[in-house]
Amino acid sequence: MSKTETTEQQEPLGDAGAQLSTAPREESVLGGPTLGPFGWVRWFWRQLTSMRVALILLFMLSLGSIPGSLIPQTSADEVKVRTFKEAHETLTPVYEKLQLFDVYSSVWFSAIYILLFVSLIGCIVPRTWQFVGQLRSRPPGAPKRLTRLPAYTTWRTEAEPEQVREAALAMLKGRRYRAHQVGDAVAAEKGYLREAGNLMFHVALIVMLVAFAWGVMFKSEGGKLIVEGDGFSNTLTQYDDFKSGSQFGTDELEPFGFTLDSFTGTYEKSGPQRGTPRTFEAAVRYSEVGKPEKKAVIRVNEPLKVGDAKVFLIAHGYAPVVTVKDGRGKVVYHGAVPLLPFDNNITSTGAIKVMDGYRDKNGKKEQLGFNAFFVPTFAGAGKGQMFSQFPALDFPVMAVTGYHGDLRVNSGLPQNVYQLDTSKMKQFKVQGGTGSANRLLPGETMTLPDGAGSITFEKDIKEWASFSVTQQPGNGLALAGAVAAIAGLSGSLFIQRRRVWVRAVRGEDGVTVVEMAGLGRSESAKLPEELAGLAVTLNTQAPTAPEPPSEEPAESAEEPAEGAEK
Repeated sequence: MSKTETTEQQEPLGDAGAQLSTAPREESVLGGPTLGPFGWVRWFWRQLTSMRVALILLFMLSLGSIPGSLIPQTSADEVKVRTFKEAHETLTPVYEKLQLFDVYSSVWFSAIYILLFVSLIGCIVPRTWQFVGQLRSRPPGAPKRLTRLPAYTTWRTEAEPEQVREAALAMLKGRRYRAHQVGDAVAAEKGYLREAGNLMFHVALIVMLVAFAWGVMFKSEGGKLIVEGDGFSNTLTQYDDFKSGSQFGTDELEPFGFTLDSFTGTYEKSGPQRGTPRTFEAAVRYSEVGKPEKKAVIRVNEPLKVGDAKVFLIAHGYAPVVTVKDGRGKVVYHGAVPLLPFDNNITSTGAIKVMDGYRDKNGKKEQLGFNAFFVPTFAGAGKGQMFSQFPALDFPVMAVTGYHGDLRVNSGLPQNVYQLDTSKMKQFKVQGGTGSANRLLPGETMTLPDGAGSITFEKDIKEWASFSVTQQPGNGLALAGAVAAIAGLSGSLFIQRRRVWVRAVRGEDGVTVVEMAGLGRSESAKLPEELAGLAVTLNTQAPTAPEPPSEEPAESAEEPAEGAEK
């Protein structure tokens, strides 16, 4: 159907077919007069605030977030970004120019975000005022020719026109229509929640955008590895790693602390899911300022909530307890050493660093370092490589390799606490094992050569848990926006805005003629069905009048002869 034909069909309806939507009319400059500067600005604003452009910008925002999920981000993990750059030297310059390592703070992502924000606001404000105006006004009167409407029915009744109109008005108000009488007809309208849902959906999108921006600017997230028996205080210096939004202040950290009493992990022992965690929980004691200490259990997806902060359990591993002595038998190090797992069976590696208190056999100050390789369940000697066969502590074994010299912890360069810098160190050559590393069972001791001392793998093996402490103020607002968006979208999709008119006038023969017609914002099979139901209800109060007898020509007394014309 051409635009001219559509206009010709809508013109006879007048106000009756207008304002079923608050969407602005689209304007085209093709074939029209030349636009001046103000005209072009107005045209650009109309395009920017149209629903089509808003959806395009929303789609572009979704596409823009894909590289932010697939490519390491500097704001999230600088180590991963550095590793990625070293592994992809060709792609790195391209990614840097496109700001793909900082997607969410890039110029192009911010531009899409701001344009979408402006588009939604510019779309909502005028439509809201127009919708308020429609709510304050009354449904328009009936068009002259109701037969032009997509849903139509008529009948004759012996009831008076006034009685029919009164009955129609009461019936429509009883069906929750906004109805009033205009001249010889009753006008009614229903389905305003469709446009209200549409506006709610747009407002909810703005709420979600505000929540996202608020959360990015004021969020904080830090990680902390805690060994059983150790504690944590929510201060900046206590974190292993910490990142926050540009507007977050360290004085906004929630004041609380907690102690890890124990970690419990159980695993499936047989079947195709062997080794899968079944119990994964940390028992803690936490306290807030001015409140008594409380106990809690933190599980996966069941964080500890303290004020505005949430404490998530994210990882687990083992921390063997070791004792290091010098050549005179003096204990220079004793404690649990957290080791980092690198497979699902918690095969773990780490470093033991003795930085102070050690002297060699000649009394010279030195530093010791040990590379540790730990398996909670050893397969046994001669049964392949030293990798764990099961995550639980069924047969724990630790292999250690010793070094002496300078750990370079005072070199001014940052170091990984789980790795050794052996550039200024010499390796101990020990008897047994491989000559450089020994396997130790719990309770066994490896003696260092030339009276350098010893290292003991104690029978006590502790466990550690890694926690993430987050404060993200925009989460509740984002959830409310998402729920409102779903509710608004449901209303705009499943509710139809429609108008119904009932006209009752006296015909030429004195019998009342009733006409009913309906018009919806969009074509729907439900509108004729709804109009039929209304007509049946009204027909019970204004029943159909009997048809007048038709005049038939008198029959001829004599039958015409066969073959004659009738």
